[in-house]
Amino acid sequence: MIKYRALRLLDKERLIVTGPLDKARWNYSPVLSLLERTRFRLIVRLIGTQPYDDVLEIGYGSGIFLPELQRRSVRLHGVDIHPHAGAVQLALAEVGVQASLHSASAESIPLDPGSIDLIVSVSTLEYVADKRRAASEMRRVLRPHGRLAVVYPLRHVISDIGLKLLTGESAKQYGDGRRTLLPTLRETFSLIRRIRFPAWMPPPLQVYEAALLAPRE
Repeated sequence: MIKYRALRLLDKERLIVTGPLDKARWNYSPVLSLLERTRFRLIVRLIGTQPYDDVLEIGYGSGIFLPELQRRSVRLHGVDIHPHAGAVQLALAEVGVQASLHSASAESIPLDPGSIDLIVSVSTLEYVADKRRAASEMRRVLRPHGRLAVVYPLRHVISDIGLKLLTGESAKQYGDGRRTLLPTLRETFSLIRRIRFPAWMPPPLQVYEAALLAPRE
């Protein structure tokens, strides 16, 4: 079994609220942090400890996960639809994280074809309106050996009730995105591995699913 170091996240004082869906501060809540940080740990489990030349995070938000991703990258990139790329980039630079960040959508990634080795997306792609176009764009920028690692909330009545009780948020915000995300991605990518959390709980009580995928030839 691979043993991972503690997550390296951007500290709370440097987090910028970039929009209504940016809940990065939940990672520093005594209760919610247990669930929030689980998403990052699932990604770490999927991608392992090997280094990648170019890593892209789609939906980087306030940049909270980018310090951890820097551990596994030579060059770090990010795209998000919010207009605060410059401010987030400066906050990251204060802790020694150099990242090339863009204000752009997953459906239109401003990077060259075949320029990325690993794409990471944490609780983002389920919100994207045109998932097929996003999948095509991710396939375009990935190198042939590249990988896509995603994590997203599962769609169950019990977990939806838990979301409402813990955060006051409604699962209606996801629309149909949680159900359609993985099947849509699998039209363009091959599934390598997927894991659910908590693995020991029955499906109605599982909260997250994470998947590692590779471009179809």
